[in-house]
Amino acid sequence: MSKSVTPQSENYNTWYTDVVMKADLADYGPVKGTMVVKPYGFSMWDLIKDTFDKMIKETGHVNAYFPLFIPKSFLAKEAEHVEGFAKECAVVTHTRLKSDSKKGIVVDPDSKLEEEVIVRPTSETVIWSMYKKWIQSYRDLPLLINQWANVVRWEMRTRLFLRTTEFLWQEGHTAHATAEEAEEETLLILELYRKLAEDYLAMPVHTGFKSESEKFAGADRTYCIEAIMGDKRALQAGTSHNLGQNFAKAFDVTFQTKDNKEQMVYATSWGISTRLVGGVIMTHGDDKGLRLPPKIAPYQVVVVPIFKDKEGQNIFNKYLESVLLELRNAGVRIHEDWRKGSPGFKFNEWEMKGVPIRLEVGPKDIEKHQVVIARRDTGEKQFVKKEDIVSLIPNLLDSIQNNLFEQAKQFRLNNTHTVSTYADFKEVIKNKGGFIRCGWDGTAETETAIKNETKATIRVIPFDENTKGLNCIFSGKPAKHEVIFAKAY
Repeated sequence: MSKSVTPQSENYNTWYTDVVMKADLADYGPVKGTMVVKPYGFSMWDLIKDTFDKMIKETGHVNAYFPLFIPKSFLAKEAEHVEGFAKECAVVTHTRLKSDSKKGIVVDPDSKLEEEVIVRPTSETVIWSMYKKWIQSYRDLPLLINQWANVVRWEMRTRLFLRTTEFLWQEGHTAHATAEEAEEETLLILELYRKLAEDYLAMPVHTGFKSESEKFAGADRTYCIEAIMGDKRALQAGTSHNLGQNFAKAFDVTFQTKDNKEQMVYATSWGISTRLVGGVIMTHGDDKGLRLPPKIAPYQVVVVPIFKDKEGQNIFNKYLESVLLELRNAGVRIHEDWRKGSPGFKFNEWEMKGVPIRLEVGPKDIEKHQVVIARRDTGEKQFVKKEDIVSLIPNLLDSIQNNLFEQAKQFRLNNTHTVSTYADFKEVIKNKGGFIRCGWDGTAETETAIKNETKATIRVIPFDENTKGLNCIFSGKPAKHEVIFAKAY
């Protein structure tokens, strides 16, 4: 199978699908809208997962697991929440099948459930039904629980990693004694998301909060990290929700305070998903395929030995065995490619898979006591003395990580536009794309009108907003917020 991909400039959507498929990240599942995450793609998710899991455990959170199935009545307890997810819910109505001589396998009508159950689109309701049992006193708070799980949202428009019917994620759900503690928790998680995106995925993000129409169903406030992709569309990369007392009221979750008063608890929820893998692809990928930040690359170094026989393999092992062992002991993830096939084919494949460093070595390199090192981010090659490999590789990985982040920051800067009129806004949306910073009067009417006409939405109200002297681009009234608009995934 050819490993070439459609150029981004020709068709960005096709380029993206080509990269996902040809880099062996994922494939389409047998049910429409589902995705099979292949080992290489799952390794990326594993590294992201392990990184964030360590972060939350260091801040006092613990992992648990809650049921996949949720009683239908639970969703009805929080009206805004059920309204937000009603159109995406998968519903189980019967518990078994039976064989019919004429129709084949059919649903057994005698197995109809007394109460239908929902395949979880998110777990607030089932978790808060348990929190009611577990929380009695202020001594039980705060309750800081996270789960790594799959969820189902019956999406009408699907795209591998970015929007699929079933996907993997983490969802944190915490309970607190005061509104202040809940707000601190929400912002703490937002900062961890920013750190994960920028320091590990090399994906620059804006942090801030959502408008009322864009916030999570059932939340008082939704905070988010928002990134720009290579096609100049926005990607919501993580959200952290202050739920106030909404779910506590819905499930009657109270606790006894220190002065023996009964009080409703305060809640948060927060989540990131496998769409981060899609974000990495679109932030850093080029026409050769992936370019992976070293911190989340399944292989940080791929070694391509250029030898024709078993004797050559023995010579190579004697030459580099101790060097590779030292690098592995230092935590560098290394893969040796001993498959049959031309070096050129292997070079192209590992470029497609985005491995940060390719190390080439053949008989002539051994004669010269050197190796050839190629960087995936820049394409640069250099000859390196054998004795310098161990000290060079870690520094080079850091350099690649930083370079990818700086390139992404520059791309965002080049594609962020500040406008003061609606005419300029529409011109940018139509002909340039990217992020648009502008004034907004804070009304739902203005937000809806702009969305209906341009398909652009308020992605984030950034923490660094500055409304001084700003007017709303649509109404002309004094701006309540400086916001960032964009078309989004």
